[in-house]
Amino acid sequence: MSDPRRDIPRTDALLARPAMLAASERLGSEAVRAVVRRAQDQARAGRITPEQVAGCAERDLSGPTPLRAVLNATGIVVHTNLGRAPLSEAAVRAIVEASGYADVELDLATGRRARRGAAALTALRTACPGAEDALVVNNGAAALVLATTALAAGREVIVSRGELVEIGDGFRLPELIASAGARIREVGTTNRTHPADYAEAVGPDTGCILKVHPSNFAVTGFTASVGIAELAGLGVPVVADLGSGLLAPDPALPDEPDAATALAAGADLVTASGDKLLGGPQAGLLLGEAELVQRLRRHPLQRALRVDKLTLAALHATLTGPVPPVSDHRRADPARLKERCQRLADRLEFPADVVPSTGHVGGGGAPGVPLPGWAVAVPEPLAEALRLGDPAVLARTEHGRCLVDPRCIPAGRDDDLIAAITCAARKAGIAGCG
Repeated sequence: MSDPRRDIPRTDALLARPAMLAASERLGSEAVRAVVRRAQDQARAGRITPEQVAGCAERDLSGPTPLRAVLNATGIVVHTNLGRAPLSEAAVRAIVEASGYADVELDLATGRRARRGAAALTALRTACPGAEDALVVNNGAAALVLATTALAAGREVIVSRGELVEIGDGFRLPELIASAGARIREVGTTNRTHPADYAEAVGPDTGCILKVHPSNFAVTGFTASVGIAELAGLGVPVVADLGSGLLAPDPALPDEPDAATALAAGADLVTASGDKLLGGPQAGLLLGEAELVQRLRRHPLQRALRVDKLTLAALHATLTGPVPPVSDHRRADPARLKERCQRLADRLEFPADVVPSTGHVGGGGAPGVPLPGWAVAVPEPLAEALRLGDPAVLARTEHGRCLVDPRCIPAGRDDDLIAAITCAARKAGIAGCG
């Protein structure tokens, strides 16, 4: 009797298949060879037949990548679980162009080494003229750690009790500062802190005063806080942690602090994120007095926290290019959203309602600012099918319905969105979907 293992397709024959050639261009030949060998080994072990080898290998190669693209139908613009800000097309192009060799630390005119990311830093200072100098590290928490390490390691950081916040994933401000080797000096109470509280705490052991914008919550009622201008006269550096990345005042977000206003009020250093309201890549921004920024840049920790050339390229394109998607999404016209939702609902194979939907900035920015809009309401069971579909669509459930909010979905993806909803409805057996 002939050994069926002899019928297992040869490696070179499998690698010559169109799907394998395409996968080799995406993943590299060695990765494809490894998948082919795995499928052949399964056939040798009798777990699949020789005829199934090619299909098994191709399925493995076409499976989900480590990060899957998702259509954000939640109405939350800066969605932390979806990677916060979607990059502009200009930023994406900049990343691709910088992915090879790039002049990240080179002055092409002289052929000599230059300041790392000089173009991005110049663009950042231009966008925030009140900053004498700027520095970019890998995220907002890193910016705060570097600032407190350089200014207050082994010394005290004065913070109001009402500003001892917890940020994403359970990280707490006191623990973050303690990791920098500084000591927290709490002043005031949870709801009320006065200028005298800070003045009495300042002493020879003070490294800096930290003013933290709570960002993801609001304290109302019987409250009192101290502004940056009042802190600036106490004789020690004032660091303002703004979080959201707003560089200049925005009339649509009147209560959201911005870097330009904080610096004008007397902050010596401002820290913020690049991937929130700024709409750029994940980055931590440090803006302020030239001497302080240079002090941070020369600190040994800065080397461990610095960003790569791709982040610098994307940040520069965000600052100098067209309005990023985050700004477009949060300023979307409710009337146009309603019209778009109606067009989407009319194209579905089953009845769907167009309902009011309140979006949010998200990502710890402007927590009290609603974004009026509209959504297509479909049966709640579709939420899971949409998440697991291709493309993956993340909607939200509310009052027993699945709400598909198109605010953050590019208009050019409406066909994909309709196909995803239709496929999910068919899998769920929704009446009217054949």
